Amino acid sequence: MANRAAVILAAGQGTRMQSALPKVLHPVGGRPMIDWSIALAQSVGCDRILVVCSPAGEAVQDHVVELLGPSAVTIQDPPLGTGHAVLTAQDALSDFEGDLVVLCGDVPLIETETLEGLFAEVSSGATVGILGFEAADPGAYGRLITDASGNLEAIVEAKEATPAQLAVSFCNSGVIAASSKDMFDLLGKVTNDNVKGEYYLTDIVELAREAGGTCRTVSCDEAQVMGINTRAQLAAAEAAFQSRKRSQVLASGVTITAPETVYFSYDTDVETDAVIEPNVVFAPGVVVKTGARVRSFSHLEGAIVGAGSVIGPFVRLRPGAELEANVKIGNFVEVKNTTMGTGAQASHLSYLGDGEIGAGANIGAGTIFCNYDGFLKHKTTVGKNAFIGSNSALVAPVTIGDGAFVGSGSVITKDVDANALAVARGRQLQKAGWATAFRDKMAAIKAARKKG
Repeated sequence: MANRAAVILAAGQGTRMQSALPKVLHPVGGRPMIDWSIALAQSVGCDRILVVCSPAGEAVQDHVVELLGPSAVTIQDPPLGTGHAVLTAQDALSDFEGDLVVLCGDVPLIETETLEGLFAEVSSGATVGILGFEAADPGAYGRLITDASGNLEAIVEAKEATPAQLAVSFCNSGVIAASSKDMFDLLGKVTNDNVKGEYYLTDIVELAREAGGTCRTVSCDEAQVMGINTRAQLAAAEAAFQSRKRSQVLASGVTITAPETVYFSYDTDVETDAVIEPNVVFAPGVVVKTGARVRSFSHLEGAIVGAGSVIGPFVRLRPGAELEANVKIGNFVEVKNTTMGTGAQASHLSYLGDGEIGAGANIGAGTIFCNYDGFLKHKTTVGKNAFIGSNSALVAPVTIGDGAFVGSGSVITKDVDANALAVARGRQLQKAGWATAFRDKMAAIKAARKKG
């Protein structure tokens, strides 16, 4: 297989998004759009990835540098069209020999197999490979005109197309591949002799054919090449991603009782025989192990749900929540940066932050891990088979030993030994007749005020 490289176009201003956030940093499936394109390039073995940015796009530049390093950024200044954008990467790829694909930073849903098919056409001898799609509404898309053998004859822009060409529904996605030598040689011949005075990447098709080369197309479904320029298109892309992900999860042997109400992220990993009830949201970084059940109205992020565990309804798992096998977490419990050992449970109304809970421990309703002192976070450790009574506050840093009991309503500020009972609450007092006297006194005061 030839060496592979990718140039990702991300210099657009994205003004139609009406946002201070650059367009390509808006997320789809919990991941910025530009990250989808980078991950796609990596998935097909591109060892050189260049991202074309605008000089004013500092946020995009910083993001790319964080992911790929400073050498991955190339600047298009001024913006003179898509062909010019790709040429900004020529110097950076001067020592590269292999196949090159041009991707768009605002087209996040192309699948690895699709791009492999495009590279395969180039490897098989095509001078240029173009990714196309059958458009439900071709509208302003450029039309791909092919001959009887499937060779690409021309890319015709809608405003320049004849009625017969406008009837063609096979359209250009903007994704193009060629050997790096052919790509840059052809781009060097592109002119800006057009209404906009720009250098168009698509002009290389005509130039390649004039030189005796062959241009081929690869087709994919329209959802894969959905471009995003507006918030409405962003929502449509999210819907397309969710539909695809739900189908993948269902096909892997997971039960989802109301798929249309469950929202996944790009990296959500749900294993076979897990059950997902309605109205669950998976933010990035979640793994749900075999046989676990996530009940309705739960929100998970950066968490691991162990095999056979049951969480919810109305549970929030925040980053760092790690549940071992057969853990039970019930309604209105929040877990953050806390591990729970096998068989541990917290069935109701608790906050468990920055802690470690041993196997078989029981956390009573209303328990709070008081982990923050206003400046720093501290750890709470609950031992194996310990029992924390309802409405208890464990003030970290604190350790509850294996098998220990904490009495209900306690505020625990000191470590509790294994198998001990700790009770930390005021002694109960009772004053006979106090309530009757209080009511009589207050009734008299109220009556006097009405007379006044």
